[in-house]
Amino acid sequence: MIRSRRLVHAAVGGAVALSCTVLTAPAQAAPEADEPAGTVRLVTERRVTVDYPWAGASGFQYRPGTTAVTTVDYPDTVPPAHAGPDDLATGTDVVNTRDGQTVTQRHRSTGVTATVTIPSGQAYRAAAGWSVLTMDGTGALHVLRAGADGTTEDTPVTGLPAGARPVHYRTGGSVGRLAIVYALNDKTSVGLADLADGAFRTYVTGDEATPQLAFNDRWLVADWKAIRVDAGTGTEPTALTRTDAQLEAVVGDQLLIGNPGFVLGGTEAALTARDLVTGATGTVLTSSFGGIGPTLDGGALATAGPSSLDWNIHRITPTGSGGLTTTEVARVPAAATGVQGLAVAGGELFLYGATPGASLRYSSFHLDATGRPDGPQTRRSPALSPSTCLTGDAACPQLEALGDGRVSHLWTADTGEESVLNAGLDTTTVISEPTDGDSRGRIGGGTGRYVLYNGGSGKQRVVDFPRGATAGETALTRDRTAAAVWGQTLWAPGSTQGSVTGRNLKTGSTTTIATGAPCTPTDVQAVNTWLYWSCGSSAGVYDRAAGRRIPVPADIGPARLADGFLLRENRATHELLLTDFHTGTATTRTLVELPATDQNTGGSNGRWAVDRFGGHIAYLNGTYGEVSIVPSGVPTSPLAQMEAQVYTPSVIGKAFPWAPVWQLNKPSTWTLTLTDAAGRPVRTLTGASTGAAVRPAWDGTTDSGGAAGGPYTWKLTAHPRDGQGPDLTLSGTMNPG
Repeated sequence: MIRSRRLVHAAVGGAVALSCTVLTAPAQAAPEADEPAGTVRLVTERRVTVDYPWAGASGFQYRPGTTAVTTVDYPDTVPPAHAGPDDLATGTDVVNTRDGQTVTQRHRSTGVTATVTIPSGQAYRAAAGWSVLTMDGTGALHVLRAGADGTTEDTPVTGLPAGARPVHYRTGGSVGRLAIVYALNDKTSVGLADLADGAFRTYVTGDEATPQLAFNDRWLVADWKAIRVDAGTGTEPTALTRTDAQLEAVVGDQLLIGNPGFVLGGTEAALTARDLVTGATGTVLTSSFGGIGPTLDGGALATAGPSSLDWNIHRITPTGSGGLTTTEVARVPAAATGVQGLAVAGGELFLYGATPGASLRYSSFHLDATGRPDGPQTRRSPALSPSTCLTGDAACPQLEALGDGRVSHLWTADTGEESVLNAGLDTTTVISEPTDGDSRGRIGGGTGRYVLYNGGSGKQRVVDFPRGATAGETALTRDRTAAAVWGQTLWAPGSTQGSVTGRNLKTGSTTTIATGAPCTPTDVQAVNTWLYWSCGSSAGVYDRAAGRRIPVPADIGPARLADGFLLRENRATHELLLTDFHTGTATTRTLVELPATDQNTGGSNGRWAVDRFGGHIAYLNGTYGEVSIVPSGVPTSPLAQMEAQVYTPSVIGKAFPWAPVWQLNKPSTWTLTLTDAAGRPVRTLTGASTGAAVRPAWDGTTDSGGAAGGPYTWKLTAHPRDGQGPDLTLSGTMNPG
């Protein structure tokens, strides 16, 4: 197998990931090429901060980072009964658009429009609903509104102290009021302008040049001091306990506080609320930061979620009892990230990339029997340290999906010494096996528990990652030759010309096949009953089930064997060629045309990868972070067992379940039945394979929840997920204790 170079991508401007990261529209392909069954996009798990250009009673707009604005409608919106500039309350759904000295106003839910013309000598400062705040050349403020006759009505703002210099203008949870921060006598004060009549009132005076503030029609909180909007003249605000978080909004009587400056390691920022009447505090949304702000109808919007894969905008509104209610109103799509490696096995597409942000990680997508993605992006490993790429290294890392839910790659230390890593069954575990100081190696293949390592020293190792292991172990060390691992058999050139010998890695027994190769093969691959050999200028496949020899093309370099077909890449024409030999005669066609812009100069597991446990092909389609999947169209082999780890435990319980592993050759749904010594059924378990591996777990209890006693007979019935071929039935005994 050729090891591919590290992938180099050029981002496509404006590409935005779908929230579920599964793109259902097929990518464009060459006319003769197969249409993809689906396309996925690898996205970063880093959550982005959003801002809200507009938020009204019928919906809102948001913008994640620097991407385009998205408009969201609230469901079941009821427009105000009247909508016009003479009714300020209806302005909660007004969108203001300014072009020079003209402000166009549109009531979004009713379609009513109005135009405010800013008089010469006045400058725009802010807008809330139907009202526009301006400042004239003398520093005086004005509230402008469209008149019924098409003119612009001008109401001066009154009540600002003499000499006050407005420095900030802020909208909040009110369509009838607007906050103004002004400087006077080396002090900063905050007040509210009543947009109905222009009356301004100062509420809070402090020392901060740019105080935090939040308000609605009931409360103003500024510089961590709170006061009722309807408080009598001369009422002093109440000081609140200051934190390092931000004043985000006031909803009803609740002050929302979020975006703290510091969060302890291992914890998440949260949006909290403080009751301005009782002082009680509580959590509104966990894992919430950025993208928090008030809406003109007295509510608020806030982002929250565990990662970018589930990063949502919530609408926060007051309840009649003085509390708050939250409703998820939009999912924020995650940003695409580069694919630095791909592999596919057992209906699972593994992608390697910087999904948490700076850290590398395996993520996966589940594929249905037709190759169509039918699930979201899923974490399949913890954060991984990058491998050190050596000068002249062909790929870093190279990946091998093993068909049992796991994937392996080489990790290179700063010294150049390599280890084989194994991950994928959960999000926390990585196990490894060092190569005794070897370096510049290649992964030559692998299935299930076994990974073949071809060392630069000339030594070849079979690394074993058995069931329940906390570390790998080297099962076999030999001189390096062409070789392949399938199930529990290592295939390598035999002692005579053209022969290939299979060695059982558990028993040591051997089987020799006369392939008819005119040489000692320089490449050997095995999938199910197919054996592929290559001498460079000639190649063939030996069908062990039928005992026949099938010549296959060897004109454009290395091939990748799958179930009944070969894949090769023509680097000159960018065609991915599929040679179907399952009938005994080889026929070749163009499967897909790869992007002309070179992203990678290797072959398998670089620009493309093939599922040896099912037949789907995945490839980089040229769009940043995207991978398309196309089925081979070649019938799969019947369901078969490749290897099994069935054992007799000393004890079975909830903390120590019986967890055998049956490695099959393609995905399945399964039923496992356990019966006692009298032949009575004790427990029936059902499930779907992990990749192509059956991984049940039995805690020793019966179907009714009682305790069972051994010995037991087990019967496994597996049904092929692709519907091709008969069910597979296996049986055996197990006697714990």
